[in-house]
Amino acid sequence: MGLRKSHRILSHFPNVAYNIVAIGASAGGQKPIIQILSALPVDFPAAIIVVQHMNPLYPSRMAHILGNYTALPVEQAKSGQIMRPGTVYTYLQDRHLVVDANGSLSLLESPKMNYVRPSVDKLFMSVALNYGIRGIAVVLSGWGRDGALGVIAMKKYGGTIIAQDETTSEYFDMPSAAIDTGKVDFVLTPQMIAKNLCSLLMTELVA
Repeated sequence: MGLRKSHRILSHFPNVAYNIVAIGASAGGQKPIIQILSALPVDFPAAIIVVQHMNPLYPSRMAHILGNYTALPVEQAKSGQIMRPGTVYTYLQDRHLVVDANGSLSLLESPKMNYVRPSVDKLFMSVALNYGIRGIAVVLSGWGRDGALGVIAMKKYGGTIIAQDETTSEYFDMPSAAIDTGKVDFVLTPQMIAKNLCSLLMTELVA
């Protein structure tokens, strides 16, 4: 059963190698998120889920902000929402954002992880468990170690991991913690992350 889960394909998605790109960030993360999304083409075939640590007292404006910089549609995630290819989904303040096996999103009030909610680890672990080799995790600028455990889970189930490089990271804690796991496949600038995502995703699979 675990193997079938790791090879799950979302039937309403294009025939490409990956269905989901999960992006995690904290302090200093908004700039690289914008740099990456602004460089992706309108026909980018995977769903993109963005989680960034934020003050739980303030509503998230991330969907509105990102919508000004990308050709892709951007939505604030809703529980029960079915992901669509080529769409960016952003977090809700003070809720974990995870993806289920049927392609639906869930917003959870479960306890904080790494002292934060939403947690990057929580998102990455859900992608790892449900999509395995069809998931990509991207760790961007941020304080702390959130995302490192999720990176380990992603690699356990065959996913691909990308971390932002130190030179362009305003805060290198999160990318560094991910890199220290020994599970990161690529360490890149935001511009190169976008190019790498296109390279990984914009080629159809041969049946």
